[in-house]
Amino acid sequence: MSEFEIVSLRSGIKSLRMVANQETFHPGIGPMAEARILHVEQQRLVERCSQPGKFVIWDVGLGAAANAVAAIEALIGCAADVEIHSFDKTLSPLEFALANQDDLDYLVPHQVLIQTLLEKKIAQVRPNISWHLHLGDFREVMLRKDLPSPHACIYDPYSSVSNQEMWTLEHFKNLAKRLDPAVPCLLTNYTGSSAIRVTWLMAGFYVGVGASVGKKAETTVASNHLSLLDQPLSTEWLTKRQTSQSSAPLRETQHLAATISAEDFRELAGQSQFQ
Repeated sequence: MSEFEIVSLRSGIKSLRMVANQETFHPGIGPMAEARILHVEQQRLVERCSQPGKFVIWDVGLGAAANAVAAIEALIGCAADVEIHSFDKTLSPLEFALANQDDLDYLVPHQVLIQTLLEKKIAQVRPNISWHLHLGDFREVMLRKDLPSPHACIYDPYSSVSNQEMWTLEHFKNLAKRLDPAVPCLLTNYTGSSAIRVTWLMAGFYVGVGASVGKKAETTVASNHLSLLDQPLSTEWLTKRQTSQSSAPLRETQHLAATISAEDFRELAGQSQFQ
């Protein structure tokens, strides 16, 4: 029995679903539409890569490669030297997607490129665009010193319900430290969770409201530079966290929703974003 299945979304577009946890990839409006809105457009990739110079993208959660493919298609003809680094523990979703590309037609034009990536762990998309594959636990792989710090982080692992270790405060503190302070980096993600927003703030990120996508009225963005956020979370949002029943940061891999403690709230309110 396969780990994955093909499902039809309400939009009529088809996507993957992991059988074990029943989590659907890009469940709202489909893989490519979501990837373009949530990551390509919010990251302003075309604008930020319009000038010469190195530009590094971390694609965390390669999955079936929709996010990476959307970025590649948007950046064809760009002036920057782009490195896309995709991370995942397993290639099973992408291998299943390739075997079912008649249903997932966004992969068809890039089949040879993806096969090269799988075989060689690097594929040259264009003379100035390279795609790199890193297999393993991202929490460990990201610490490698030979890995360039990103300008853009497409953060798209499974949700905190089924992949909790990728959402803890300790992990995001390590991620924040891993970024180069001299390189403004924007992180885009599908979540609207108060607990995750609190976790990111306490990890040292500036955090803001992200784009609406599908049925989600808003998502979340984070950065090491406040200037990259169009709509930072406000002091009004902060005040409401005191009584929210799901505002405690995610410290443990088995996280239970809870109201933030007085001690944690003092630390949260002390973040520079709210000063």
